[in-house]
Amino acid sequence: MMPSTVPLSGKAKSVACKTTRGAPCAVPRPAAPIVGRRQLAVPRAASAELDEVALLEKALLLAKERVAKSKEVAAAPAAAPGGYTGPAFTIKTYNAISPIGLQRFPKGKYVVSGDDAALPSSPMAIMLRSHQLKVEEVPHTVRCIVRCGAGVNNIPVQKMTELGIPVFNTPGANANAVKELVICGLLLASRGIIEGNKHVENVIYKEEKEYEKAAKRIEKDKAMFVGTEIQGKTLGVVGLGAIGGLVVNAALALGMKVVGFDPVLSLDAAWKLPGDRMQRANSLEDLLKVSDYITVHVPYIKNATHHMLNGANLELCKPGVHLLNFSRGEIIDGEALLDMYKSGRMTGKYVSDFADQYLSGHPKHIVIPHLGASTEEAEDNSAAMAADTIKDFLETGTIRNSVNFPQTVLDKKPGHIGGRLCIVNKNEAGVLGQITTYLGTRNVNIEQQINTSRGDIAYTVLDFANVEDPAGLQEGLAKACPGIISSRFIGNVFDDELGKPGTFYYVQWAQ
Repeated sequence: MMPSTVPLSGKAKSVACKTTRGAPCAVPRPAAPIVGRRQLAVPRAASAELDEVALLEKALLLAKERVAKSKEVAAAPAAAPGGYTGPAFTIKTYNAISPIGLQRFPKGKYVVSGDDAALPSSPMAIMLRSHQLKVEEVPHTVRCIVRCGAGVNNIPVQKMTELGIPVFNTPGANANAVKELVICGLLLASRGIIEGNKHVENVIYKEEKEYEKAAKRIEKDKAMFVGTEIQGKTLGVVGLGAIGGLVVNAALALGMKVVGFDPVLSLDAAWKLPGDRMQRANSLEDLLKVSDYITVHVPYIKNATHHMLNGANLELCKPGVHLLNFSRGEIIDGEALLDMYKSGRMTGKYVSDFADQYLSGHPKHIVIPHLGASTEEAEDNSAAMAADTIKDFLETGTIRNSVNFPQTVLDKKPGHIGGRLCIVNKNEAGVLGQITTYLGTRNVNIEQQINTSRGDIAYTVLDFANVEDPAGLQEGLAKACPGIISSRFIGNVFDDELGKPGTFYYVQWAQ
């Protein structure tokens, strides 16, 4: 049987993902020797191979530099501000996390590493990007999991909810990067850019060996790729959160008309929208009927947004409507769209950074690698936001941007020197009463509290005067309240014995 209070010193067995991702960068085309004025200096295929090799070498170098920098930050000497020498919060990382984010963790107060052997105790939080997290990689010492990005498909969220572990993401950190790609998608759909480039590369350069003939052919064949302008056209934006809001403003700046739809629009997001310059559709169907372009910015939820655009409602669209999907592939029904292309009912393009098993290779489907958040700035912003989220939760119990726990913020009262108890419990009738009743039997005076819930989970934060035996308090509380999943006692972190990181953490299911 495991001890009821945890700061466990044993290492948790886990598998570190060693993959890295370098940022794409432009590589100058190698200069070709001049053979003849009228001849193309280097065969096109050879030049392309040189470009590809140089690009891969540059990308590999950037990836290695990023990994080396992240290790350098994690391994920097521990020197906590203020002379703190106590135990540190331990953070396990997967993937190469941006050093900008890792530097947010104060040295000496946090130890961050992707190597279990480098952590002084079992991890208290997990920070990751694309690693496919397995349940067995989450020891019972873990208080939270944070993904540097918006989607959490690589995390077993439902199981973490059952274990009482909040899962956080970083919405909005990559919003500008995605917005810029959406603008690119609008132009790719309307101007024949991809088709024109393929024609030059695969037809003209192969058929015309002399430069002057190739140049004339490039000028002549432009008539094959006449497009349309986006100014004055109507863009339908489905989902008006962080990304959708930026897309709305960018489209308006480009002279487009904008119609938006979001059935669960938050108050914060609504304030950021230019309500006087855009239209709000009353339903998705109303938006589909009037749009020349449609872009989706909603999370993938199996029983809610799966095939949100499908055979039934796509019939409401204009035949030439262009679809943009930089959210999740499953949101648009590719099989239904293929049937509409075959029948001639749909003639517009579908631009996405997700593959589709039905549209694979179809000329109307412009698919690019999943580049939505693939910028150095987005990775830096996501990592910094993830680090701040972890610190806020571990040090104060605050929950923001969780995908499975309710938002919970209880500001500390001025001059408060007691303790804070954070309790994760089943959202069942009577549990809160059991908690407060038991604390009353221990003569604990609750100074302030907050209780929130989301689905099957409830989260309670209580502040009270100093307690001599927080470990015994939590053990007794768990026995008196079977609905408790875990509890965590937070004192004045880094300032007193009760507040030392990792002290007095009780996990009911680990007993």
